[in-house]
Amino acid sequence: MKILLDENLPKKLKQEFPHHEVWTAREKGWNGKKNGELLRLMQQDGIEVLLTFDKNLQHQQNFSRYPITVIVLTAYKNSYPLLKPLMLKVHSVLDNSPQAGAIMIS
Repeated sequence: MKILLDENLPKKLKQEFPHHEVWTAREKGWNGKKNGELLRLMQQDGIEVLLTFDKNLQHQQNFSRYPITVIVLTAYKNSYPLLKPLMLKVHSVLDNSPQAGAIMIS
């Protein structure tokens, strides 16, 4: 599965997905892209999943236009030690063929 880590997540999270193709927004040159443009770029690049810390994204975008699963991580702050425990839930979503749309994980 192709996964993009949004610019608001620590790049160290990449190591949590050894069986997937994972990029950061910075690696793709997509830092600073608005959400709609980012989703279009992801779709063009065949990226299926966006991991983000942006809790407003699900209210700002019409996900029916994009065949992308957006997983919104919720924690006190977006640091690796706080987000790492959420990875079991993320992997559970990924293992169960996620549907397009937003999924909140806390």
